[in-house]
Amino acid sequence: MASIIWINGTFGSGKTTTAYELNKCLPDSFVYDPEYFGYALMRNTPKILVKSNFQYDPEWAPIVAGHLARIAQSYTGVLIVPMTLMNEALYDRIIGRLLKNQIHVRHFTLMLRKETLLKRLHSRLEGRHSWAYSQAEDCLKELSKKKYQIHLQMDYYSVEEAVRIIAKQSELAISDTRSPLRKRLDRLNVKLREISLFK
Repeated sequence: MASIIWINGTFGSGKTTTAYELNKCLPDSFVYDPEYFGYALMRNTPKILVKSNFQYDPEWAPIVAGHLARIAQSYTGVLIVPMTLMNEALYDRIIGRLLKNQIHVRHFTLMLRKETLLKRLHSRLEGRHSWAYSQAEDCLKELSKKKYQIHLQMDYYSVEEAVRIIAKQSELAISDTRSPLRKRLDRLNVKLREISLFK
């Protein structure tokens, strides 16, 4: 059975970058992105019925929890899930359900100071009127709760340090043989993919 590392955090905190960097250091791992289910629901629903946030669609959480549980039962590696969950009910409906099914989940939340977060959103071409920008303050407040531990304050950690901490806390041995250039190219690829996803 697979174990799951859930990387929570504010929008722009580096969840996806951290997830893929961890993936590169763990040969038997897979990055599982629940956002794709959310966008599929939005794109296949009449606009008048589409929720402002796909996480509020009543189908999203059961789909993600059920699909993750099914994969975890058959996969023997590590599933890495970069996804913001800033609602306790949603946390319970997904992570709580996985734990009840005896699936091992380690949960980490990447945190940022508001000023740092807004700078990162700007670097992702998300302005003051973007959805992520409008959610920033509420997201930071909610995710600071004890329920969302283990917290990693990313103002003080590099991505490499975050990967090492997550691996150590999860009792995983990591190895990265990429050159510095390869690492930069891999991160650029992730960033470009994220920008295109939000267009």
